[in-house]
Amino acid sequence: MLMKAYISVDVEGMPFIVSRDHLSPGRPFFDETRRISTTIVSTLAEELHKQGFSEVLVADSHGEMVNLDVEKLPEYVEVIRGFPRPTSMVACVEEAEAVLFVGYHAKFGTEGSAFDHTYSGRVYRSIHINEVEVSEFLLNAYVAGFYGKPVILVAGDVKLLEDDVAKHAPWAVRVPLKTSLSRFSARSPSLERVKLLLKESVTEAVRRLKAGEAKPLTAREPLELRAIFNSTSYAEVASLVPKTRRTAPLTVEYTARDIVEAYKLVELWALAAMAMER
Repeated sequence: MLMKAYISVDVEGMPFIVSRDHLSPGRPFFDETRRISTTIVSTLAEELHKQGFSEVLVADSHGEMVNLDVEKLPEYVEVIRGFPRPTSMVACVEEAEAVLFVGYHAKFGTEGSAFDHTYSGRVYRSIHINEVEVSEFLLNAYVAGFYGKPVILVAGDVKLLEDDVAKHAPWAVRVPLKTSLSRFSARSPSLERVKLLLKESVTEAVRRLKAGEAKPLTAREPLELRAIFNSTSYAEVASLVPKTRRTAPLTVEYTARDIVEAYKLVELWALAAMAMER
């Protein structure tokens, strides 16, 4: 019996999610987002349980991180909710044996990709780790890899799957949830078809895990973090952190001892930047 699987849940890469009104509590289409996301997470959790995991730890990881209908999740699921929290979208990932990302999207500047952004679309133009521009997938996978945990499945926007996932984690099973036509439009399979794909993909992902094919994805240490912001004021605030170097009007750099330190800075800089707008 395997012990614990970990699911990090975003929503911009979920099927059918195309409008800003899908993205926040109180907006007209948010209830639809909640239903779809909860159905998909429940499907994954149930299949993981059938494949031998006794527990599933779910990180609700979009926006204010209160997107799932927790009353409809199976009894063996434990949920992490709320924000801010240490290592944000992958808090407590070190407890698991295998990691799955669902509802994930492409990084900022990806053409023809719904809601393309990196960590905070309001704050960041791009984030680089050791000269590699990262998506949220890659940033979070590095944190999981730091703890020796492999990402075995990624479900989301086709552009992300074909780009970062195929390039950096070819062992991870890729599940297309939507094919984007523009930033605010996409083509999605039926929810019943999605559920079938997820069940089949979990079976294959667990097979690869047991066969030793899945690997932790790690970043060279110490690592170079570079953030390019959407405002000079954000860069100004970020540069107040000791040992941070401002190398251009919109750019700061920092040498971090490991990915966890770098990740916490990405989170802190985003919080500080958003506080500037209050």
